[in-house]
Amino acid sequence: MNQEMLTHYFNRIGLPKETAVTIENLKAIHRAQHRTIPFENFDIVNGESIQLSEEVIYNKLVNKNRGGYCHELNGLLFNVLNTLGFEGRILLGRVHLSPEPTGRGHRVTLITINSQQWLVDAGFGTFTPREPLPIEFDKELKTDLQTFRFLRDKHYGVLLQIKESGEWLSIYSFDMGYVCQGDLEYANHFSSTHSDSVFTSGAIAALSTEEGINTLSNQQLKIKKNGVTQQITLRDEVSYFKALKDYFGLEPNLPYQKIEQYF
Repeated sequence: MNQEMLTHYFNRIGLPKETAVTIENLKAIHRAQHRTIPFENFDIVNGESIQLSEEVIYNKLVNKNRGGYCHELNGLLFNVLNTLGFEGRILLGRVHLSPEPTGRGHRVTLITINSQQWLVDAGFGTFTPREPLPIEFDKELKTDLQTFRFLRDKHYGVLLQIKESGEWLSIYSFDMGYVCQGDLEYANHFSSTHSDSVFTSGAIAALSTEEGINTLSNQQLKIKKNGVTQQITLRDEVSYFKALKDYFGLEPNLPYQKIEQYF
């Protein structure tokens, strides 16, 4: 990523260009991207192939004002942080939201600053951490609106949980094994094409806000603000695409019928 691309990225997320390799800058960049570039799968819904090259991800998310899923959102963020000089590694995780964990399909980033490791994730939909999390075990870690903890797991390495309604929910695990391009291609291919993937089973979107989060699952739009959730059923094409624009900043180029098939 060159300096011109970096400048356009910062313009896209509405943040002054800042190159300092500090935790404060890491948090600011993560927060700005997470609240500007939405989590969404409309290219997959439209039957398009998800490409992982730096140029394709940048063009889609920055130049075309689109969003994406973890391989795109965290891919873009990793490229930015790498260009700025942060010490980062790509990791792959298993999602634990179903009775059985998935394979290693969720992409995250490990950033090290002054010997402290931070989990950086801008692409996990509803449960995306709203800021980088220091990897410290058996300790409650709070963002502005969330509470997380890391546990050691003998099978899966590092397990991330979120506290929901007073109960701990396991969301994903990861280990520190090296991730090569082939690992990413395998994970991306399954996630974006397999019939068992959540991304091929419906239309989804999420965008963090200052007060909460907007989420979309097929027809159901949820607006969570200051702990209160409003749910709206989008019943026609006009209301659907208006909601995408108003709540997620999205104007995807696909026929409504491709979305409507999941209703």
